[in-house]
Amino acid sequence: MNNIQSFSRYEFKFLLNKKKAELIENESQHFMKFDENANKKFKNRYFVRSLYFDNINSSNFYEKIDGMKIRKKYRLRTYSKVNSSSNLIFLEMKGRTNQRTYKKRTLINSTDLHIFFDKKKYLDLLNIYGKENIVINNFLFDAYRKNIFPRVLIDYKRRPYINQNGLNFRLTFDSDIVSSKSNKLFDEKNILSWEECRAGYTILEVKFERSITPWFHRVIQNYNLERLSISKFVMGTKQAKIVQEASE
Repeated sequence: MNNIQSFSRYEFKFLLNKKKAELIENESQHFMKFDENANKKFKNRYFVRSLYFDNINSSNFYEKIDGMKIRKKYRLRTYSKVNSSSNLIFLEMKGRTNQRTYKKRTLINSTDLHIFFDKKKYLDLLNIYGKENIVINNFLFDAYRKNIFPRVLIDYKRRPYINQNGLNFRLTFDSDIVSSKSNKLFDEKNILSWEECRAGYTILEVKFERSITPWFHRVIQNYNLERLSISKFVMGTKQAKIVQEASE
């Protein structure tokens, strides 16, 4: 269980209304194909759920708001609303160094999920996943140094595209984003309400290793796309009214 998946790339984000999202997606389909995870029965999308960690002072939230060039955060990520032994569950460490983003993640067994909700048991993760697991080690270091714990749950639907050939270039269209204050990954019964985040809008994420393809440069120009520093974690934290709690 010590496998680490690593990603390092540039990420540009754009906020699109429904009409513009449809136009850009239709144009992109001439150059791209659906990612293998796209579910035809789900309109070529898949479901994403993330449980983000932060502390009582919302330090990770304000690091993003303040635009710190070097920062990182942690989340548990899965692709289902229901817990089962067949679920893929990852502990992810996502960070930024200057303009480039990175993500490292390790697979978590569903039977170990309860450990993340009880800080007294955190050190058990070293025995289970090994002291050489860099994601677990970093998480434990920040869990004790910054006193982070699960704070906000965010769900959305994603339609993913990859380049048909050539450059490693990826587009994702994320919509129906909702958030809730929660300290569990699967806790539907105790969630009082889901709050919509930018209802009616889609977040387009452009992910690439070296450069944007020429045809997408034309898309940016033709549709007057403005790159934004937008974050589902920030949006969700605001909508769940966690920031207000932190400042009271």
